[in-house]
Amino acid sequence: MNTSLEQTLLGAIRTIPDYPRPGVMFRDITTLLGNARAFRRTIDELVHPYAGAKIDQVAGIEARGFILGGAIAHQMSAGFVPIRKKGKLPHETVRIAYSLEYGLDEMEMHKDAVKTGEKVILIDDLIATGGTAEAAVKLLRQIGADIVAACFIVDLPELGGRKKLEALGVDVRTLISFDGH
Repeated sequence: MNTSLEQTLLGAIRTIPDYPRPGVMFRDITTLLGNARAFRRTIDELVHPYAGAKIDQVAGIEARGFILGGAIAHQMSAGFVPIRKKGKLPHETVRIAYSLEYGLDEMEMHKDAVKTGEKVILIDDLIATGGTAEAAVKLLRQIGADIVAACFIVDLPELGGRKKLEALGVDVRTLISFDGH
């Protein structure tokens, strides 16, 4: 990785110890979002590998994936698809249940958000255990999306999320890894 990029991101991401519970080191990207230089650099780095590729849609996972995904979709001249928690979308939806560390949840997207065969990039801020991203991949594939890649700012490799997505045949791109979660 580009050392300058790594330094920019490390300097822009706040780490909050013991949140949301003891022993967890929470990687807070809101400080990165508030730093214009770091935010711009992050978006540029996430877009760069796909410059010139035909990407139809960028799908962002609620909520930080919306911020990143909207900026990336704009730069790529692609549409944006929100993947939301159950009950937040007003039109016909497709839904999937998935496991969290503390139970089950559901996410959904509009049934007509992606046409069969459209090329989609999935975006979120961080890949940890991979449960949410795995569910989003399955949801997108359920309606016929061709997932080009799943992109994240932060990878927590010890938690195995990247491997889960790669096992599904998804190309995973991250900008920085943190050892220890």
